[in-house]
Formats: sequence, C-alpha cells, structure tokens
Amino acid sequence: MDKDLLKKLTAEPGKKHKVSDFDTNYTADLNKKEGKKLLKENVKTMAALQNMLYAHNRHAVLIIFQAMDAAGKDGTIKHVMSGINPQGCQVFSFKQPSAVELDHGYLWRIQKNVPERGRIGIFNRSHYEDVLVGRVHPEIILGGQIPGMKKMDDVNEDFWEKRYQHINDFERYLTETGTTVIKFFLNVSKEEQKERFLKRLNNKEKNWKFSASDVEERQHWDDYMDAYGKMLTKTSTDYAPWFVIPADHKWFMRYAVGEIISQHLDKLKMCYPQLTKEETENLKVYRKLLEEEDKAEKKD
Repeated sequence: MDKDLLKKLTAEPGKKHKVSDFDTNYTADLNKKEGKKLLKENVKTMAALQNMLYAHNRHAVLIIFQAMDAAGKDGTIKHVMSGINPQGCQVFSFKQPSAVELDHGYLWRIQKNVPERGRIGIFNRSHYEDVLVGRVHPEIILGGQIPGMKKMDDVNEDFWEKRYQHINDFERYLTETGTTVIKFFLNVSKEEQKERFLKRLNNKEKNWKFSASDVEERQHWDDYMDAYGKMLTKTSTDYAPWFVIPADHKWFMRYAVGEIISQHLDKLKMCYPQLTKEETENLKVYRKLLEEEDKAEKKD
C-alpha cells in the first residue's frame, strides 16, 4: 500500500470528519484477484512479524474494530488473522455491559483485556460503544450508575467532551507504555448493509446471524453516522489515528486491514533475543551432550 492510499484511508487528526466524506465503494483501482493475492502476502508477513513480537516481548498490539452491523468485522478478523499463532493472539467481543461491569467505570472492562507485551489483542467492538450506542440511545448512560447523571439533560455535550478526553488519555497511556493501537472503522453503505441483511434472511445457514435488533438499529442510521463522525473527529489522534476502511467490497476491506497491520508491525523496532557469549558457548556443550547420547544409543 503506497503512502497516498494510506493517507486516503486515515481520518486526519485535528480535522472535522463526516462519514459521508469517505467512499464505501473505494478499491484503489485493484481488482478482486489482486486484492486476494496481496492479502495472502500480508498474512505471511504478519505471521513472521508476530513471532518476532512474541520473542522480543517489549511491545503489544491492540487492534480495534468498530462498524455498523453486517459490515464484516467477524469475517475480516477471520481472514486477515488466519496466519497468526493463536497462542499469541487474544480476541474479545464487547457486548452489553454486565451488572458487575456497570459497577465499575466504563473503561474497566476494557483495561483488563488489553494485551500483554508480546501479544496481539483484537477488540470486536470496544470502549467506543460508549460514545456510539450511548450517544444514539442516551438512556443507556442514565442506567450506568454514574454520579450526577439523573435526567436526559445531564447527557449533554460537556459530558461527551469529557468522555472523548477519557478515551484519548487512555490510548495515549497505552501507546506511551508500549502498546501500538490500531483502530479500524469498517465503513459500509446503508444499501450494502440492506443486501447483506437480506442474504442472511434468505440463506437458512445464515438465519442465525440475523437479529431483530439489526433492523431496529438501522432505523437510527443517520444518528449513528453522526455519532461515528464525531468519534472520528474527536478521537483520531497522532498516536492512535482512525483508519476508515471501505467495506462495500469485502476483499478490499480485508486487504487494506491486513496491509495496515503489517505496516504497523514492521515499524516496531523488534529483534530476536541475542544470546550472551557465555550462553553461546554453552550451546556447544549441549550440542556435544546430545550427539554423545546418539552414539551411546548406537552402541547399545
């Protein structure tokens, strides 16, 4: 992926954004065959870099996916991360908060699932639900047991500004302590979402993926687009920018995500642990012991 394309998919920090500013149908003049080939190359690259990430044990990588329903989060994670060693990767899906989670601050359940050094963590939805769903349905905020939040008027712009700042501060803390944060908004059009919903309804094997809430939330499409626009504007930062990935063509979406992850991993200053001179000399001793073991077995 060239720098111009990467720039095109980045929600520029400090700039006001609207979701409509980003083309959901964009493919960078690639075709499906080319995109799939490039994805395979990126999968191999990520696998090699993940091994080094684990061995180096100095960095962690947190990959965040946000999107409207049917945008392709699950499929993208499946295809892009297909070459990753499961022992070095953790995937968390954040749904409606439990009673225990509501008894803590909204970032508590996020913080305890951040990946440790040497690992890749993937968030299928994340702390951003609290400035997306909560913004479209502010009554959820009132149910969060937050001091001083008693009526709808309390869920005002000042409240949201503070919440955006919480998130930015949290992500700055992560990046400054060794975690690379990569954020993807999979941007699907309303028309494409409708087609994917219909496919779920018309295919018995996919019926289970359909939920009545999908159609209900679709009625709030404009409100969600406004909330996503504000999210991009307020939380795309120099240290953790948002990448807005065109999602109408799944093959391109997967290629672009894989390319961006590969580039971020490659930028990390990683190396395999170097043995001391003493440790290197000890290897010769161990090798000799093993070879002598083979000789003894032949004599027997």
